[in-house]
Amino acid sequence: MYRQIDSDYAVAGQLQPEDMQALAAAGFKAIIDNRPDGEDAGQPDQATMRTAAEAAGLTFVYIPVGAAFPVEIAARTLKQALPDLPRPMLGYCRSGARSTTVYQIALALG
Repeated sequence: MYRQIDSDYAVAGQLQPEDMQALAAAGFKAIIDNRPDGEDAGQPDQATMRTAAEAAGLTFVYIPVGAAFPVEIAARTLKQALPDLPRPMLGYCRSGARSTTVYQIALALG
């Protein structure tokens, strides 16, 4: 369901609201949504995902990455958020690739 990047961060493809309880049970503390709303038909929007995550006791952060949301801005936003986010965290997008890239750039910003 997810791929571990380091001890603090893992990535996944598109999640569903019903996944949040299992992620909390797996020990995750924060969810980072890197998927812009409306990217694909049938994709749950960030408000739905936030509600499900918070109901499961998870911190939820929406940092979209896409054509209208450059990866560099997302990485800076994530870098600013990292000190306040509980660990471990899970980032998701369509495949996990954008979530990996944003995290790696955020870390490299030093």
